[in-house]
Amino acid sequence: MDFTSKQRSKLRSLASTMKPVTQIGKGGISDNLLKTLSDALEARELIKVNVLENAEADADTLAQNVADLLGAEVITVIGRKAVFYRRSSKENFEHIKF
Repeated sequence: MDFTSKQRSKLRSLASTMKPVTQIGKGGISDNLLKTLSDALEARELIKVNVLENAEADADTLAQNVADLLGAEVITVIGRKAVFYRRSSKENFEHIKF
């Protein structure tokens, strides 16, 4: 899904007050991490993740890899924080409005 700059801006502002759901560190991208992130995206659609100093790659690279593996979109990477969006497949769910 391609977002307009206005949509990205809205998602960034929604994410600005969020706490990171988890962190990516030396262990890198594990199946367990992907499950955690996928569940969080399913529940919230928009999540923030912290990339630790000891991670094996830079935040941009890790964010893109995670997004590709989860079928999510990288909204932004600022410093060591990455924000992801994926529309929830749940029915009767209040989706983020654009």
